[in-house]
Amino acid sequence: MASATTMPLRETREETGPSAQIYLQPIAAPSILGLYAFAGATFMVAAHMAHWFGGTLTDLYLAPFAALFGGLAQFTAGMWSFKARDGVATAMHGMWGSFWMAFGLLELAFLHGSLSQPAGAFPALGYWFIVLAAITWVLMVAAYTESKALSLLLGFLAAGSTAAAIGYMTGAEWLNILAGYLLIVSALVAWYAGSELLLKGAFRRTGTGEAERVRTEPMLVAGRGEPGVIRGQ
Repeated sequence: MASATTMPLRETREETGPSAQIYLQPIAAPSILGLYAFAGATFMVAAHMAHWFGGTLTDLYLAPFAALFGGLAQFTAGMWSFKARDGVATAMHGMWGSFWMAFGLLELAFLHGSLSQPAGAFPALGYWFIVLAAITWVLMVAAYTESKALSLLLGFLAAGSTAAAIGYMTGAEWLNILAGYLLIVSALVAWYAGSELLLKGAFRRTGTGEAERVRTEPMLVAGRGEPGVIRGQ
């Protein structure tokens, strides 16, 4: 009885079942936004750490820039990196975007008087950089197989985070200055890497006809286990 009823049902599904539809949705590389956001916020704050500029109101000017430009914009890029199936970009932009938003809020709390900023050692902030350094060193290794420029960026970023962690834990100002210079280098490499992604995407679409478009644009290939999503940084 069981076999007699299952066969017609199986045949019915094959004859009348709906056909599957797959929609390819390639997106622009989220790291274009993420790298530029990281480069801008990191360069501004790191230059202040390196004593290139600064005054009594500098933190007031840097806090909203770091929170929105480096934080919100980069965090958004990290969330879009999920769709692009890029684990390294997701972790980097999501983590550092969150850091910049938290850093901006912390600076605003100091300026508002809600919190008191320590004069010497600042162990609490040092622990922030311990966490950032630990994850960024792993990201540097993971990125090496995808992009040498990104791996170099993460290397300087991890080194700068390590120096900042020790500097804030011990109160050694020279380590914070060293961290500033290392972070400045990471910001410059981020600007280069973001510009490379942007220009590659722009010049790929400069063909004058259909034949040129087909020749210059890459073939769309659906990702394994997740049809319709193109993997890309």
